[in-house]
Amino acid sequence: MARILRLPAVIDRTGKSRTGLYDDMARGTFPRPIRLGARAAGWPEHEVEQIVAARIRGDDDNAIKKLVAKLHAARTLPQPVAA
Repeated sequence: MARILRLPAVIDRTGKSRTGLYDDMARGTFPRPIRLGARAAGWPEHEVEQIVAARIRGDDDNAIKKLVAKLHAARTLPQPVAA
């Protein structure tokens, strides 16, 4: 089951500040959050982990932008139904 991380957990996992995360989102180098309700948002844990892994590998911003685009595209794909 996929976990959704709220902002404090994402800040903890990435080591970035709130402003830094939102700057990265504006540049396309960090995924945008998903809406959880009228006043709540969060990030799928696996997306955050993939971005952190890419940074650890030393991927450049262009590679990370492609990864973010792939992650966003995967959000819109139909998901298999569990039996």
